Amino acid sequence: MQDTEDRLREALPRLNRLGYVVRFAVSDAGAWIVDGRSATAEMVADDDRDTACTIKISKDNLARLLDGRLDPMVAYSLGRIKVLGSKGVALKLVSTLA
Repeated sequence: MQDTEDRLREALPRLNRLGYVVRFAVSDAGAWIVDGRSATAEMVADDDRDTACTIKISKDNLARLLDGRLDPMVAYSLGRIKVLGSKGVALKLVSTLA
């Protein structure tokens, strides 16, 4: 779980000024909220705040996405990434991470 959280934290600078609050629900690892509305993105443990979308992904696929080894569009079409909420925000988010 800590490894997944650390990997997301390392990716935070890429999410600066994303403009949205999103939730990552990572199977077998946990869930986190990323707030990319300011110049410096922040990440906190999952809470009840409203988010533009939720990205549901396995920890292995998240690692591949963050390493650039998983194309977000292919992953979505194959069901490796599931999106709850705004698909447009999710597309912007994962293309920023990939």
